[in-house]
Amino acid sequence: MLRRTFVAAVALGLLASAGAQAQTTYRSEYRLSTTLGTAFPWGQAGERWAELVREKTQGRINIKLYSGNSLVGGDQTREFTAIRQGVIDLSIGSTINWSPQVKELNLFSLPFLMPDYKAMDALTQGEVGKELFATLEKRDVIPLAWGENGFREMSNSKRDIATPADMKGMKFRVVGSPLYNETFSALGANPTQMSWADAQPALASGAVDGQENPLSVFTAARLATVGQKHLTLWHYVADPLIFVVSKQVWNSWTPADREAVRQAALQAGRENVEKARKGIAGNDNTVLKQIEASGVKVTQLTPEQRAAFVQATRPVYDKWSKTIGADLVKKAEAAIAKR
Repeated sequence: MLRRTFVAAVALGLLASAGAQAQTTYRSEYRLSTTLGTAFPWGQAGERWAELVREKTQGRINIKLYSGNSLVGGDQTREFTAIRQGVIDLSIGSTINWSPQVKELNLFSLPFLMPDYKAMDALTQGEVGKELFATLEKRDVIPLAWGENGFREMSNSKRDIATPADMKGMKFRVVGSPLYNETFSALGANPTQMSWADAQPALASGAVDGQENPLSVFTAARLATVGQKHLTLWHYVADPLIFVVSKQVWNSWTPADREAVRQAALQAGRENVEKARKGIAGNDNTVLKQIEASGVKVTQLTPEQRAAFVQATRPVYDKWSKTIGADLVKKAEAAIAKR
């Protein structure tokens, strides 16, 4: 009896030791990358995710937010590669920024694919969203939840824009994706690719005339103060965000902690979408009133005016549908039609 008791005690000791050893494999801190900081809903989502993870894992997983894509020298298009290489542990990334490495994510940047928020939800919360998550998992990142940066509207320092002809010859800052270059070129503008860190000084100096971003970015970045006095609401593309963890880091956590991180992402994602749409979606135009109060002229396109932009960019849409995958685009179009 004494021998059995001794053996059992030794076994329990070994289990406890193994548990403690497993615990030491957790890092003291994990790096979370975002493009925008905590002045924006995007960065606030990162802050909230880290807070929820800490709570749900009882402090076993601690996350530090690195905004401005600082872990990749500010180059937002390098972020996805850095996650795969282990430079970044977690990210709330833009489908736009990752599209150079994951061609399917260009779906959300097809000009005028999504007319409204219901269309965006039909994609991210439906079969298309699941298919895109499966694509990311094959690239060694674990996608957990959707967030949102919002529909991207157009502003400039020169004049009101209501037709493609109004854009002719104007210099617009766009993100580092050839699809955006081609879209703005099709509209007669001169697109210039640059990071967000470089964009605001370029707008202030007049090196570029305009830019395109969600209204939450327009207000938080105070773009009216750098000459952006003409705003056109055209809902031409949307910018969903994706909460991900690198596969290597994910596999280092216990199943219970993985589920805690997933649930934290889902909650932070829901809160982020609500915050990104606050004052913009539905009949709530609080944000627009704030923008107009800052001296910005807002142009809302009529259906006929919007149709002219759709027609001008249709060749770009058709070309990129083949690159993205014709079947995926058809699924998206069908989901939007049923919304």
